Amino acid sequence: MADRKIRVLVAKPGLDGHDRGAKVVARALRDAGMEVIYTGIRQTPEMIAEAALQEDVDVVGLSILSGAHMALCPRIIELLRGQGLDDVVVLVGGIIPDDDVAPLREMGVKGVFGPGTSTQDIIDFIRREKGEPAPA
Repeated sequence: MADRKIRVLVAKPGLDGHDRGAKVVARALRDAGMEVIYTGIRQTPEMIAEAALQEDVDVVGLSILSGAHMALCPRIIELLRGQGLDDVVVLVGGIIPDDDVAPLREMGVKGVFGPGTSTQDIIDFIRREKGEPAPA
């Protein structure tokens, strides 16, 4: 993977229009040397899965503040897997109740990041998941 930067799609599924956190994370990932594609707000699961396929991403980061994560995440994962994107790491950030973390992981979400998570923690998590060492 040293020849290719980690490619991350950052998306805001559903009707939530608050994207400051997603933009902060996208900028931090870009500053850490990753290629970042930000899809913008109000994306459907179908739009996100198609963008992931077209952009050949390694990671899909979903920012969800609306409380619709238990409806949106399974659909997005189903669409990704349906397109053969089984190796794409799916992350979710936002307002996620503790009781929903285990079910999200069971459905295939690799990482769940709530408010106050440091961007460095997200960067380190992605690098570990994709087998890339942290820069010296």
